[in-house]
Amino acid sequence: MFVMGIDPGLSRCGYGVVAAGGGAGGPGVLSAVAAGVLETDPAAPLPERLWLLREELRSVMAEQRPQVVAVERVFFQVNARTAMSVGQASGLALAEAAACGCEVVQYTSNEVKQALAGWGAADKEQVQGMVAAVLGLGTIPGPPDVADALALALCHLFSAPLRRAVDAATLGEAER
Repeated sequence: MFVMGIDPGLSRCGYGVVAAGGGAGGPGVLSAVAAGVLETDPAAPLPERLWLLREELRSVMAEQRPQVVAVERVFFQVNARTAMSVGQASGLALAEAAACGCEVVQYTSNEVKQALAGWGAADKEQVQGMVAAVLGLGTIPGPPDVADALALALCHLFSAPLRRAVDAATLGEAER
């Protein structure tokens, strides 16, 4: 399974693709396939920046062909201006993933921290260290947008079996 994580941002949008099993490492092995940061010029007009980000997201998704795209859910921002730009980038990522026919999921930063570090209040360094350890990387992937995107992909891979079980149980309850 290929999962693409996206850490949305208008100036810097991180992405990371993780493959689960079936690769050279054998079943159950997780490996980073691709990662990077898509950037737009803060001095450019907003519509141009959004168009450029959309085109870059479309290109990366077409090249990597993920089955699932996990996007960070905008949960809380102190700065309203930052929240708006992150929300716009998030919306583009969600729409492009849907247009590519991918399953689309969202996770809050606390859900990612819980899945990777076992604690929803873990700090960024703990999560980044777990990303490097789980993927067998010698160093923490950088910049932070990349590590965050890889963490989102890993969060989905760790959480998906539980989500399926809950969905199945919920469906079973509805049929009774």
